[in-house]
Parts: sequence; structure tokens; C-alpha cells
Amino acid sequence: MANATPKPDLRPANPHFSSGPCAKRPGWTLDALSGAFLGRSHRAAQPKARLAEVIERSKAVLGMPGDWRLGIVPASDTGAVEMALWSLLGARGVDVLAWESFSKDWGTDVLKQLKLKDARLVDAPYGRLPRLEADGTRDLVFVWNGTTSGVRLPDADFIPLQREGLAICDATSAAFAMRLPWERLDVVTWSWQKVLGGEAAHGMLALSPRAVARLESYAPSWPLPKIFRMTKGGKLNEGIFRGETINTPSMLAVEDALDGLRWAESVGGLEGLVARSEANLAAIAEWVARTPWVDFLAEDPATRSCTSICLKIVAPWFTALDAAAQAAAAKALAGLLETEGVALDAGAYRDAPPGLRIWGGATVETADIRALLPWLDWAFANVEAEHAKVAA
Repeated sequence: MANATPKPDLRPANPHFSSGPCAKRPGWTLDALSGAFLGRSHRAAQPKARLAEVIERSKAVLGMPGDWRLGIVPASDTGAVEMALWSLLGARGVDVLAWESFSKDWGTDVLKQLKLKDARLVDAPYGRLPRLEADGTRDLVFVWNGTTSGVRLPDADFIPLQREGLAICDATSAAFAMRLPWERLDVVTWSWQKVLGGEAAHGMLALSPRAVARLESYAPSWPLPKIFRMTKGGKLNEGIFRGETINTPSMLAVEDALDGLRWAESVGGLEGLVARSEANLAAIAEWVARTPWVDFLAEDPATRSCTSICLKIVAPWFTALDAAAQAAAAKALAGLLETEGVALDAGAYRDAPPGLRIWGGATVETADIRALLPWLDWAFANVEAEHAKVAA
């Protein structure tokens, strides 16, 4: 590809801008895992204490109410969400809010897999939120932050404080970077691989007292596989929420999760984490405001994500292309960034509109975001020059 402009002089110190698994915390090395209980049963006293420590430190950093339960569950955030859907839904009607790939997946689970008859999908295209209304008599399923769209909820004021239904929130790219209003939520899920830069395969499932009451008073009509079962004899299996995991966890990943939580505490806890993520969004917003070829995918500034920051290309020559040509040009743009080693995995999600997705979670340094921005201009100028050459 032709070199349209000189390369910037400064490079990001850490080029990891993937939206999951995400960048490790600043200064991370393999030495952080040296205390892991390898070759040990996760049911032994010391490993089990490590698992319980992940739970307690997570609750403390997030400011989770003391009467909530938090457990480590299989299959990352997907496993946590589906445990909740399969175990809790069906007792009353349910609405699913969907505005990107994963929230649409939860709609598929509810409508096509569980086949709930009294279920409604309320959706919106990429870049927007659906109509935010909550009937307090019905269950509600939604994501807090659209990982593949970069659109987040500005608040949860639409969810009644006094309600009969449960509010089930997938917060996988929001937890530890955004403040969650626990009083308006009943189930919250996330994974280790997002904001704190942990490793994949482990999910976290948080239950309010109202969610526990549902589990203990309602049994779904469908069979539940072992990894979804949270009750025994009609009562909550409390062991799950003390570190007695349903399946075998990786103690190496557990040690890494603890390292991330200790780092979170060292930077000021939740407030420090939120500030770091918001600073990354602010840096990109300043650049977008002065850059004519790019814009946020999120149409309303109040809904822009500070973690999965999704950008669309608005240059006239690009928007005039058909969908396949747009996808190819956006892929070439992300490919240039990766070839130069300045931004890895920065392309848009496969189902999202062509563009870029820059992770701005708390483990990403704002200095690296600022160093990346001239490279985005450089890569775009090269793709634009190549297009002009081919068009001529």
C-alpha cells in the first residue's frame, strides 16, 4: 500500500486495544502468577480461600450491597448470563432490550431457545438505544454496555425501584469501569477478561435477595444441566457463593484475577477505575471532534461507552462504497495498525458496521490512547490514498 503520509514518531508503549481479552494492568508480568496453587485441588482449603478472596474483593471494589451473593461460574460472562436466564425466567413475562450483538443473543435465548410465550424483544439498530421503558410486573433482560456497538445506558432510572419482576443485567464490559445502580438491578454478570484484564473462561454471577427468592420459590419447566443448577432441595446452594465452584476453575487464572483486583484497589478502587476509563474516552472524543473522517458509532454523546469505544468512518468516499467494499477498507485500516504494531485487534466486531473498536478500559493508559490517535490518521490516509489510486 502506498505511503500517503509520514509515520508518526511516537508509538503506544502497549498496543493492546482488544475488547476481550483486554490489556493486562500496567506493569503486569508473569511474576504476578508466582503464588498460584498449581497442581492443587480447588476444593482444598488454600485454593478455596483464594476463590473466596476473588469474590470478597470484587464485592468490595464494586460497592456491592452486603446482602447480595456473588459466585464464580463456568463459561465466562456467557455462562453467567445463561445460568440466570435458564434458572430464573418463565415465572412471569419478560422483555429483552437489544441494541448490539450480545443483547440480541440473549433475545435469541429467550424467544427461540427457551421459547417463552410471554416474551418481547425491544430492539434498536447499532448506534442507538431502544425505547427505555420497564414494566415493573415483568422481568427485564439487558446489557449495560453494548460491547460491539459502544453504546451504554446513561442510567437505569427507567427501572422501577419497587418492582415485581427481576432486572437481569449483562455488565461484562461495564463492571469496574462504570457505576452500577445496584438498587435497580437484581442479577449482574461479568467476566474476568474485560476491565481488569484477566484471563478468559470464568464468569461472575451476582444475585440480589429478590433473585435468590425467585430461585428458591420457582422451578422452571425445562431441565437444567449441572453447570446451571444453583439450588439444592429448593434452597440456594450457598457454597457456590463462597468459592465452591460448580466446575474446576483455573487456579492460574484465579491468581491473575486477584492481581487485577489488588491493582484496582491501588488506583483508588471503583472511582479510580472509572476515572481512568473516562479519561480514555475523553482523549478519543477530543480527537474525533477535530477529525473529519471519523465519528462515534453511538449517536447520542450521553450513551458513548468508555470501554468498547466504537468508531465509524464518515468520509464521503467511504460512505459511497457498497457494504463489502466498506468492510474491506475498514479491514485494511485495522490491518495497517496491526502490521505497524501500534494497535492490535482494533477492528470492529464482525457483526457491527465497518469501523474501529478501541478498548478504553481501566488497564489502558491514556498516554497510549493519545499516542495511537496520530496512527489512526496515518492509517486512514494510506487507505484513502490506495482507494484513490484504484478508483483512478
